[in-house]
Amino acid sequence: MYIIVDDRSTVTESYVSSFSREGFSSFGLGEDEFKDWIETASDQDLAAVEGFLLGDFDRRPAYPDVIRTHSRAPILALSDQKCLTQTLELFTAGIDDVVRKPVHVREIVARTDAIWRRVNSLTEAQTPATGRLKVFFDGRDAEIDGEPLPLPRRERHILEYLVKNARKRVTKTQIFNTIYGIFNDDVDESVVEGHMSKLRKKLRMKLGYDVIDAKRYLGYQFVG
Repeated sequence: MYIIVDDRSTVTESYVSSFSREGFSSFGLGEDEFKDWIETASDQDLAAVEGFLLGDFDRRPAYPDVIRTHSRAPILALSDQKCLTQTLELFTAGIDDVVRKPVHVREIVARTDAIWRRVNSLTEAQTPATGRLKVFFDGRDAEIDGEPLPLPRRERHILEYLVKNARKRVTKTQIFNTIYGIFNDDVDESVVEGHMSKLRKKLRMKLGYDVIDAKRYLGYQFVG
């Protein structure tokens, strides 16, 4: 899930719509709403955030410190115009990356995943998805034995999430919050079981074995 912070509703609504079209959950908040939310959000809700996208507002340089108190997710700043002084100020404040508008959400996703891998000292080739199965984090289909594995966007996103968190077991709720968003009341989290069943079956048919371990009450873990 991606959090967009901007006091202009036209900006947040535009990005939420764009993320949705690409199969990613997101939510837009004004500056004051965001500050109240992040200071009261549960650890489980914060763990679902894959990236923070900060629009153009006056107190933006102060927010990396606020965010880092609660989350290690990548922080990107949206720039309305090219300005070296502003860019340097944002990097000094702790922003992980500055992107100039207009920018496609797939580029935002690719940038946040690159930051995540760097922070976790992983390159794409060092992720657990080496060997026969190769998983990308930029919107491309996964590959098995060099051949594309077309998956619905939700299933692809779940696979990417499991690979990124391969060192730990994740619960159904964590997957739901990440894929559908913590503010989504229109879908029951049991939908994750359906996605997971279809994804595991497709991978098992292609590979001949399970790369996702499921434990009742404990959750799922990528073990490929």
